Amino acid sequence: MSVKLFQTLSDKYSEIINKEVGVTDDSGIIISHSNFQMIGQQDPNAAAFLQEKNLQQTINGRIYNKVVVKNKVEFITFIQSSEPQDIKYLELFTLNILNLKSYYDEKYDKNTFIKNIIVENILPGDILVRSKELHIDYNAMRVVFLVNATSERDIHVHEVIESLFPNKSKDFVVVIDNDNVVLVKEVKSKDDYKEVFKIARIIIDTLNAELMVKASVGIGTIIANLKDITKSYKEAQMSMIIGHIFSEENNIYDYNNLGIGRLVYHIPTSLCQLFLDEVFKDNSADSLDNETMLTIQKFFENNLNVSETARQLYIHRNTLVYRLEKIKRLTGLELTSFDDAVIFKLAILVKKYLANIND
Repeated sequence: MSVKLFQTLSDKYSEIINKEVGVTDDSGIIISHSNFQMIGQQDPNAAAFLQEKNLQQTINGRIYNKVVVKNKVEFITFIQSSEPQDIKYLELFTLNILNLKSYYDEKYDKNTFIKNIIVENILPGDILVRSKELHIDYNAMRVVFLVNATSERDIHVHEVIESLFPNKSKDFVVVIDNDNVVLVKEVKSKDDYKEVFKIARIIIDTLNAELMVKASVGIGTIIANLKDITKSYKEAQMSMIIGHIFSEENNIYDYNNLGIGRLVYHIPTSLCQLFLDEVFKDNSADSLDNETMLTIQKFFENNLNVSETARQLYIHRNTLVYRLEKIKRLTGLELTSFDDAVIFKLAILVKKYLANIND
């Protein structure tokens, strides 16, 4: 308990300045005092001081100082004196109390522990030991969600996610930076991916409803112990990157369902460029306008069915055939042929990937 640290500090401080010092909680109960017998008693002066707006006040021969953390009074420090020159001693004591609280919170805060695992700021051998100290189940099934969103409002993205998953002993929300928040969520089994996808959808819909922001979520694989949180986080990161490149129309990217984008992403850029030069000679792909690209997209969506594609584009079948012949003249690829269609589809994905890398 941080209270033990407060008591040690109170004893040492009183010994140095030869005056009684102490700390009360936010209700005026003394939790540390250089006179040990006073601990646990109600300090009526501190309780009265809590109702005042000022941060420092002298009452009945004792100087009181409010300790404010995140706009909330956490403690009240005091010194048995009414001399103005002793205010500096109290302020120094207060500063040390704040530092002790910060140290204790960082050391024993579960979210800080989880973040240290994610960013690999803790030795693998220490993870099991620390999890026992913090009473976190080491072998529970978990999955990492990486949430990308920016809010201009006073309510932060991580606060909304925390309100969705309030069980702080099983679910952990970690802020990575201004735009990215991680949720480490406990799940029931290693095959619970339907529930995982449902959770991602709830996060996106809630952020959109409460903060009016567009969010995207990358999902890692379900892991069986705390040590592998890093692995699931990196998978969620990769899902987000690949998803933004190849499936920008979506907003949930699952590491288990990245499709052909995963393959393209892992091809060296030099080989990607070589493949593009081979397929689109003389930069023939640059000759394809937006209308033509939309036609190709619809053609692929309808499994190379000419009649259905023409119907969805509200054009005559012969107009579509003419456009496909134009594509063949420009690229040398016959999109009604399955083999050529596969080559073209892959080439477009490679082109999109290289454009993203260059940007």
